[in-house]
Amino acid sequence: MNRPQPSRRVQKLTSAIFTEMAQRKKEAARTVRVIDLGIGSPDQPPAPHLVEALTAAVQRPDVYGYPMSEGSPHFRQAVAEWYTYRFGVELDPDQEVHALMGSQDGLAHVAMAWVDPGEIVLVPDPGYPIYAGSVHLAGAEMYPMPLREENGYLPDLEAIPEEVRKRAKLMILNYPNNPVSAVAPLSFFEQVVRFARQYGIMVVHDLAYSEMAFDGYRPPSFLQVAGAKDVAIEFNSFSKSFNMAGCRIAYVVGNAELIQPLAMIKSNIDYGVFYPVQEMAIAALRGDMSGHFPNTIGPLYQERRDVLLTGLNQIGWTIPAPKATMFVWASIPRGWSSRQFAFRLLEQAGVVVIPGSAFGAEGEGYVRIALVKKPDELLEAVGRIEQSGILHQVPQQ
Repeated sequence: MNRPQPSRRVQKLTSAIFTEMAQRKKEAARTVRVIDLGIGSPDQPPAPHLVEALTAAVQRPDVYGYPMSEGSPHFRQAVAEWYTYRFGVELDPDQEVHALMGSQDGLAHVAMAWVDPGEIVLVPDPGYPIYAGSVHLAGAEMYPMPLREENGYLPDLEAIPEEVRKRAKLMILNYPNNPVSAVAPLSFFEQVVRFARQYGIMVVHDLAYSEMAFDGYRPPSFLQVAGAKDVAIEFNSFSKSFNMAGCRIAYVVGNAELIQPLAMIKSNIDYGVFYPVQEMAIAALRGDMSGHFPNTIGPLYQERRDVLLTGLNQIGWTIPAPKATMFVWASIPRGWSSRQFAFRLLEQAGVVVIPGSAFGAEGEGYVRIALVKKPDELLEAVGRIEQSGILHQVPQQ
């Protein structure tokens, strides 16, 4: 019997390594309690006042109709006010803010809204997988921008060939960055704005980790740069900043004309975020602005970062301390591939990390470690890594 085959665009999507790690974790769990530092899903619940806002909202009889795709006026107003409070960026809530079912939702569809087959999207390598996935779904071409340690994990715009610059339609950026945990100065964003203006490129900036920062560092918005709103849109989310990952709510802000094609796609495929979840998000933003419920997500993950890196340093695995995100980007011992190392670490220590190669060719030689466990479990992971002896082993070829 002849069976239909999936589309070529689906076949290009890259979830294989995550599926393989999940299967290997299941097998390892038969003999050891696995410490999963792989997927970046927050392990804490939302703050009590956010749960209270959600609970109160779901009891209202008027919240069960179809919500608007763009988000309620109150939600968009709260986002605009928070952007002024947090970044000093003025936004028109009616035109320059649009709700999303998580930032992944918007990122998955933005290339589809803007790019046709044969056009190029500049994508960071290593990068969060949906960036490349969105390009494949749109049937477009991807040009990887290497993120390397010697450049502070910032793309070298001058290294992009002239013919690629002229064909490029979009550039995707993400700072603070997943997976490499790097941050970007405003001077780099200024350089990007000049580059985008010169070549007519639209910039898509993913700011999902804006509140997950350490040591007094406050990540900027790309839209803080003069002229940025002319060329850019920016995504932000409640998943990481307010422990609302399962609630699936985020937003895109920036140039109204650049948001509109994405909004058109969204209006054709969904009816928006459940109203009570929007009310929960409003409570998160207003609580942060009021000072009554200050966001403590940064100190929580800073403690975890310090516990993990201090412990790893003591056993001979020295890793630079990131300024932001919920991840540590760790160079692995010489001789290993990132897949080999991650698989062996799971087998011998029962600790899950993600091979850097899962995020692109430039990720080879690294693993990503998620700070998604409490300090005592992170210390247990350090002890297991030391006991396994993997840092001093020679890989089998």
